[in-house]
Amino acid sequence: MDNGGFCDDNYQSGSSDDELVDISEVTVDFSEDVPPLDRDYSAGKTHKNGIGLHCCTPKLMDLLDDTVPGIGTYEDFNTIDWVREKSKDRDRHREIANKSKQSTVALLFSISDAFSGWLLMLLIGLMSGALAGGIDIAAHWMTDLKEGVCLNGFWFNHEHCCWASNETTFQERDKCPQWKSWAELMVGVSEGPGLYVVNYFMYVCWALLFAFLAVILVRAFAPYACGSGIPEIKTILSGFIIRGYLGKWTLIIKTITLVLAVSSGLSLGKEGPLVHVACCCANILCHFFTKYRRNEAKKREVLSAASAVGVSVAFGAPIGGVLFSLEEVSYYFPLKTLWRSFFAALVAAFTLRSINPFGNSRLVLFYVEFHTPWHLLELIPFVLLGIFGGLWGAFFIRANIAWCRLRKNTSLGHYPVLEVVVVTLLTALLAFPIEYTKMSSSELISELFNDCGLLDSSKLCDYSGNSGGTSGSVNATAANGLGARLAGPGLYTAMWQLALALVLKMVFTVVTFGMKVPSGLFIPSMAVGAIAGRLLGVCMEQLAIRHHERDIFRGWCSPGADCITPGLYAMVGAAACLGGVTRMTVSLVVIMFELTGGLEYIVPLMAAAMTSKWVADALGRESIYEAHIRLNGYPFLEAKEEFRHKTLATDVMRPRRGDPPVSVLTESGMTVEEVERLIADTTYSGFPVVISQQSPRLVGFVLRRDLVISLENARRHQEGVVSMSPILFTECDPPMSPSAPPAVKLRSILDLSPFTVTVHTAMEIVVDIFRKLGLRQCLVIQNGRLLGIITKKDILKHMAQMANRDPDSILFN
Repeated sequence: MDNGGFCDDNYQSGSSDDELVDISEVTVDFSEDVPPLDRDYSAGKTHKNGIGLHCCTPKLMDLLDDTVPGIGTYEDFNTIDWVREKSKDRDRHREIANKSKQSTVALLFSISDAFSGWLLMLLIGLMSGALAGGIDIAAHWMTDLKEGVCLNGFWFNHEHCCWASNETTFQERDKCPQWKSWAELMVGVSEGPGLYVVNYFMYVCWALLFAFLAVILVRAFAPYACGSGIPEIKTILSGFIIRGYLGKWTLIIKTITLVLAVSSGLSLGKEGPLVHVACCCANILCHFFTKYRRNEAKKREVLSAASAVGVSVAFGAPIGGVLFSLEEVSYYFPLKTLWRSFFAALVAAFTLRSINPFGNSRLVLFYVEFHTPWHLLELIPFVLLGIFGGLWGAFFIRANIAWCRLRKNTSLGHYPVLEVVVVTLLTALLAFPIEYTKMSSSELISELFNDCGLLDSSKLCDYSGNSGGTSGSVNATAANGLGARLAGPGLYTAMWQLALALVLKMVFTVVTFGMKVPSGLFIPSMAVGAIAGRLLGVCMEQLAIRHHERDIFRGWCSPGADCITPGLYAMVGAAACLGGVTRMTVSLVVIMFELTGGLEYIVPLMAAAMTSKWVADALGRESIYEAHIRLNGYPFLEAKEEFRHKTLATDVMRPRRGDPPVSVLTESGMTVEEVERLIADTTYSGFPVVISQQSPRLVGFVLRRDLVISLENARRHQEGVVSMSPILFTECDPPMSPSAPPAVKLRSILDLSPFTVTVHTAMEIVVDIFRKLGLRQCLVIQNGRLLGIITKKDILKHMAQMANRDPDSILFN
C-alpha cells in the first residue's frame, strides 16, 4: 500500500503536538487524531444575518460518490473515524437496497454485494492455508538441512527421506543409508570426534546463513516484516492506519524470512507471524472488493476474521482461532464477523489439512492423544504449573521490555544485523551439544507432549523395566509391574539436559523476541512451559511409584497401567506459560483442547490458565503485546484497563490554562488567504468552526486534510478563485458586491454533529465514549460556547500520568 501525498509543499501535514515514532527502523510522523467527517444532515437552517440573503437549496453530501479525490480518506499514521465509516456503510447498503427494488440488474448486484463477504472469506482461507502449508514444509526441510541432506533428492527432509528405507530399526528410526550427515558427505567420517566437529561447524554455518539472509531481506525490502506483528495488528484493528504494514511486499518478505528465521534455530516460532501473514492476505484481497476497499471499518472486520485464520493454520485450531480473535486482538467484533471468522478458519484448516505438510494427517506437528485419566489431587501440581507460568510471564515481559528499551535507547539499535548474527551464533553454539535445544521448538514440544509407548526410543521413555529403552509402558509380565516404571539412566540424563535447556530457552527467548526478523512468541513460551511441566510430571510419576502404598497415592498406580502421564503435565505447563505471557484464557484452553482432542483434560488446562493469569496480573496487568504497544507509542486505548480517577474534562482538554486560545475557523468572513495562512502556521489536523470570533458558538468541525484538498481543488477548477475569495461554511450566501471574487463553499466537508462534552463531564465517561464509539476527538463546550478539545492522545497521556508513567512516552519514541 503506497502512501501518496495529498498536498503540496506549502501544506504538508504535521503536528507540533505530534511526536516521531520509530517502527521497524522507519521514522514516521503521527498526525494529531483528526475529527470525524460526516454527512451534512442539516436541512434548511435559517440565518438572520441581514436582508438580501440568498439561501441555497440544502444538498446532502453523497458519501458514495467522492466528487473530489481524497475527500473522506485518511493519512498514514492516523486513526479512522468509526462513526463516519459505519454511517457510510449504512448509507451504501440503504441505497443498494432501494435500487434493488427497481430493476433485475440492481437486484443481482444486491445479491452479489451480500455474497461478496463470504467469497472474500473463502479466498482468505484458501490463500492463508496454502501459504501456511508451504511455510511448514519449507521450514521443516531447511531445519533438517542444517544436519545433512537426502541422497534420493535434496528436497526431502530427514523423515521423508527415511520413510521408504527398509534398513531402519525402531531403535534408530532416524538413521538410514539414504540420509547423509555433512561430515559423511564432506570428509567421509561416520563416527568419532571428526563427525561431531564437522557436523557442529556446519550446523552453526547454516544457522548463521539463514539468520543473516532473513535480517538482510527484512531491512532491504520490508522493514515491517520483522517481529510478531500482533501488537501492530491490534493497533490497526483499533482503527489506526499503518500503510504498507499489510502490503504485498510485507507479505512476500515475511513469508520467506519466516521460514529462514525458524530454520536458523533461534528461539522463536512462526505462529504469531502467521497471524500477520493472514492479515496481509486479507488486506490484499480486500482491494478486489469495492465495499471493503473504500471503507476502513469494513476492512477491519475482515482483518479480525483473518486473525482467526492465522491462529487456525498455526495450531490447527479453527475454533480457538475465532476465540483468539475475539478475546485478544479485535477491537470491534460484531456477530456477523463471528460467523465469517468461523467460516474462514474452517476453510483455512481444510486447506492446510489437504496439503498435509507433516505427513501425519494432522494440522500440527505436536498433535497428541492421552488415554490415562488424571486424578483429583493432581490439580495441586497443575496449579503449581499455573503459578510458574504466571511468574514466567511476568518475568519475561519485564525482561524483554527492558531489553527492547535498551536496544532503542543505545547504539545496539543501530546494528540490527550484527545483533541478529551474534544472537544466532550464541544460540547455535550452545544449542548443538544439547539434544533438546538442538531440535526445533515444535519437535521439542512434540517430544515433551508424547505419551511413552511401546516403540518409543527417546531417553524420556527410558525406564528400568524397559528392554533396551524401547518401551515406556508397564511390563505386565514383570513380577512387580510398578517397578517397570522406575527411572532408568537415560531418563536421568534427559532430566538434567531438560533443566539446562529450560534455562537456555528462557534466556534466548528474552533477547530474541523483538529483533529485526519475524519472531513469534507462542512456540518458545509453550516450549518453556512444556519443559517445566515434563520435569514436574516425571518427578510426580516417580514419587507416586516409589510411595504407591501411601494413602495419598493409593489407587493411582496399578499393574498394566501408567500411574501418571508426564506428557499431560507438559501440555498443562505449556498452556500456563503461554497464558502468563499473553494473558489468554478461554481461547488458550480451546486451542490446547483442539491440540489433544480430549475433553477430559479441560479442567487441568482451565485451572492452570486461570492460575497463570491471576499470578501474572498480580505482578503486572499488561500482556506482552500491550507492553510492546506502549513501548512503541501506538495510539491504542485498551478496553480492559479501567479508569478509576475522579478527573473532569476540563482537566484534560486543550488549550490548558496559560496556553493561546484554540485555533478556529468562522462560518463566514474569512478569505482563502487567511485560511491558508492558518493552515501554514498551525499543525493541527482539524479546526472547529464557530459563528464568529466574537461569538464562539460551535457550528461544526472540519478536517485539515479535507480543507487543504478542497482549497486546492477550488483553485484549480473553480473559475475566479483568488486569495481574497471568501470561505463559506453556511447554507446561505451573504450579500456581496458584483465585483467581489466568487466564494468557496465548503459546507459539504463540514461535520455538523461533532461529539461534544461539557467541562464538568467526568473523564471516566469521556474515556468510555472514546472506547465504545472509536472516537478520535471530542469538543468541550459550555452553554454552546467552544472552550477546548480532547483527543485520544490527550486521554492516553492523562491515563499515563495518572498511572505514574511518563506521559511523553505516549505516541512517540
